[in-house]
Amino acid sequence: MVGSLSLQKLVGASLALLAVLMGVGWMTREDPAAKPPLKILGGGFMFNYRIADVHYGFTAAIQRSLPAGSVIEAEFEDPAGGANHVVRERVEVRASRYTLRSPPLQGVEAGKDYHVEVRLKTRADDAVLWSDRLAFRSQLSDDVAPDAPLTVGPGYHRPSGQGD
Repeated sequence: MVGSLSLQKLVGASLALLAVLMGVGWMTREDPAAKPPLKILGGGFMFNYRIADVHYGFTAAIQRSLPAGSVIEAEFEDPAGGANHVVRERVEVRASRYTLRSPPLQGVEAGKDYHVEVRLKTRADDAVLWSDRLAFRSQLSDDVAPDAPLTVGPGYHRPSGQGD
């Protein structure tokens, strides 16, 4: 019969297609060792008017296995012009995302870039395994934050001394 497919031809064509697809997959694959160990997922400024708090920070995801006890260190620029704020977080086996944030800040200006140095360090000797520099810009200045907390405690209770 002309045009009939035999089982042998079908298997041969399938194997040829499989070989081509595997070749394409191999050529386009990403080497896990070439990825940075951390991926910054996002970040920015947070204004919490209830407690009169302004801070900034970021969230990072682990992209590949890290040496045991590695430390993520972030050095936040101080908008008030003081010394940078250093925050450290030890990498845990079961966690894949980490959020690091500055302590409460003053002097934040709208439209100005504030920088963060992110470093991944070893536990034993503080050797830097990886680093990156980030910049965050607030759309608001800290003038919009109240001078004192508007509430105290877990509810919406006014601080003592404020009108009822």
